Amino acid sequence: MGIFLNTDRIKIINDDILKTKKIEDGTVDLIITSPPYNLDIKYNSHNDKISYIDYLKFSKRWIKKCFKLLKNDGRFCLNIPLDKNKDGQQSVGADLTCIAKNIGFKYHSTIIWNEGNISRRTAWGSFKSASAPYVIAPVELVIILYKSQWKKTSGTKISDISKEEFMAWTNGLWSFNGENKKHAGGHPAAFPLELPKRCIKLFSFVDDLILDPFLGSGTTLVAAALSQRRGIGVEIDKDYCNIAKERLKNEAYLFNKKL
Repeated sequence: MGIFLNTDRIKIINDDILKTKKIEDGTVDLIITSPPYNLDIKYNSHNDKISYIDYLKFSKRWIKKCFKLLKNDGRFCLNIPLDKNKDGQQSVGADLTCIAKNIGFKYHSTIIWNEGNISRRTAWGSFKSASAPYVIAPVELVIILYKSQWKKTSGTKISDISKEEFMAWTNGLWSFNGENKKHAGGHPAAFPLELPKRCIKLFSFVDDLILDPFLGSGTTLVAAALSQRRGIGVEIDKDYCNIAKERLKNEAYLFNKKL
């Protein structure tokens, strides 16, 4: 455990976000992450099947840590399910939003990400009957939160978003496909590059510091490097750190140096 990769712009920390002391409080401009969903996904180093009460307790701990790491004008883009129906219906999006607000985050807005993936259906309930049907929306959320003030006053003040991108992405319904496991080095639950790319260009300035506390296959750092931002990723599993490093080499490293 410790610093896995350290360049002048990009850092990977092989550690638990709840335990790491490698990031100074009040230094991060933007957090983008997709935490474990507690859907019994087979991660290498994380138990993704705990009780919902324990899942909410875990969520409270890591969101509280993120709150401390952000600058006062820092933002938080939280990619989570709208709800879940495995082992009982749960309002995940609403519950985690309430947890974040109770910690001290202020709510800004919610982006609905339409993955176009209806194959994730796991149950119909009472098929063709009103007795007990299940309604399942093939979407995820990106909850936009901030620490103390929404207007960003720190940083370079340099934005790199085009007029067309700004007009399209400030529409809170985003439609693009999810990630392919093969492209993500076999990671079981990676999000596509398009998601952090949009969040980075909408909510941060050039050279800002981007953090992903659940780095996984490294997508957020790839997007940060391609967008001229600095990035820190925290990942508990060393194999996933290796995947992230290879993706940075192959997809994002623009400085003609060895990582």
